[in-house]
Amino acid sequence: MRLFSTRYLAFIAVAAACALSLALAGPHWLTLLAGALTALGVADLLQTRRALRRNYPLLAHFRFLLESIRPEIRQYFLEDDTEAKPFSRNQRSIVYQRAKVETDKRPFGTQLDVYAAGYEWINHSIAPAAVADHNFRIDIGAHPDCPRAQPYSASVFNISAMSFGALSANAILALNGGARVGGFMHDTGEGSISQYHRQNSGDLVWEIGSGYFGCRQPDGSFSEANFIANATAPQVKMIELKLSQGAKPGHGGVLPGPKVTAEIAATRGVIAGVDCISPARHAEFATPLEMLAFIERLRNLSGGKPTGFKLAIGHPWEFFGIVKAMLASGITPDFIVVDGGEGGTGAAPVEFTDHVGTPLQEALLLVHNTLVGANLRDKIKIGASGKIITAFDIARTLALGADWCNSARGFMFALGCIQSQNCHTDRCPTGVATQDPQRQRALVVPDKTARVAHFHQNTLKALAELIAAAGLSHPSQLRPHHLVRRISPNQVKLASALLPYLEPGELLDPSQLSRLPPVFGLYWPVAQAESFHPLS
Repeated sequence: MRLFSTRYLAFIAVAAACALSLALAGPHWLTLLAGALTALGVADLLQTRRALRRNYPLLAHFRFLLESIRPEIRQYFLEDDTEAKPFSRNQRSIVYQRAKVETDKRPFGTQLDVYAAGYEWINHSIAPAAVADHNFRIDIGAHPDCPRAQPYSASVFNISAMSFGALSANAILALNGGARVGGFMHDTGEGSISQYHRQNSGDLVWEIGSGYFGCRQPDGSFSEANFIANATAPQVKMIELKLSQGAKPGHGGVLPGPKVTAEIAATRGVIAGVDCISPARHAEFATPLEMLAFIERLRNLSGGKPTGFKLAIGHPWEFFGIVKAMLASGITPDFIVVDGGEGGTGAAPVEFTDHVGTPLQEALLLVHNTLVGANLRDKIKIGASGKIITAFDIARTLALGADWCNSARGFMFALGCIQSQNCHTDRCPTGVATQDPQRQRALVVPDKTARVAHFHQNTLKALAELIAAAGLSHPSQLRPHHLVRRISPNQVKLASALLPYLEPGELLDPSQLSRLPPVFGLYWPVAQAESFHPLS
């Protein structure tokens, strides 16, 4: 009787249809279809790997089908417009609209709950400013006390680190072409400078990771000659030493040999078809002092281009040790890029994306406050990255302490990314994050180049309107007191009152430590320039 359980009805019906079609010499196509389904049902019953198929022959496949398209069903039919997982429909839409030069205005009022805890806004002025030019820029490496030979004037909004290999050749071409048209910088990611980065001559920030791709010896150690060959190219405007990234800090990576194509091998300086290793830590330095000496070495070898580092904040005493090393050695980086724990990646263990790395707000505050407290803030520019999409995201981040912002996924949306979250499968439906030639040909470079430039330009236009409403003429004038956050339905606070901010030089006065936020009182005294480990 168990054979006639309802869970077998689909299999029994198909088998019966097959038998009947054979007996009555029914249509050939029906016999073939019913026979194929019957064979599949028998295979389901006999296989031993999946319990669901054994118990629900044929029917189980409908479950697998629906499960495979669950993200699309949720995104297209069930998702709330403001539900950001990781980016909301409204966030994606505003990028698409600005990239396509379509209207980005919204009717009828906000969809946000303005009385919910966490809601933020910028206070406006009764006398708005007039902002004539939205091409907001900052100078990096131009401090009077330590001017560099080749300072760089950077936009306040730029393309964050994404490597060739993670992104397709056409995506890199379009991003760099858009950067050239719009006059902003394009971070190469740690995969080094490919031919696709060079083709359109857009400004580059060369990111150097622990694998030293593009500047390595065959054994993986650093190569001065290879570094000089790339770093001195006029297109390379700044050098960025990557210590860690927000989506998977403290985690190395392996690009499997079959994915190391001849192009990727030539770009990275590795052997095609052999596993490409990104170690979890650098081999060229082991202490904060050695790290700063390496940065100074890179700066000199590049011909005096602004040189800095990127990190996701982890143990506070490690960053404090780097700052103490700056004070001890007199060597300061020209910039620090803070990558928030909410940052994106092509692939990372879920435990790392969800539970490792400090979110951008806290990480940025720590870096900014430490530099202020050590009297170094005016010498070092701070970039910030982590889910930055709109002009308000930029304004908020600059108000909290950054000098400029980087965005990766925002510019991916400008390329046509639909957040299918298939970056790690090589099956990107829009050709952005794939090495499949057939898939990436869907990304038409001239069209997407224009969209990247338009997204940047229209976002900065929106930023100009935002700061003008606040009575400011440049986003560098944004301060924590411009930002307001709701704490509860009947309480709001300025960010300047809600978040801790240090006064210049406070960390240099031991008598002040007891009244500073606990992170400084606890960990600044035990940090050391000679080691990333705290004093015991």
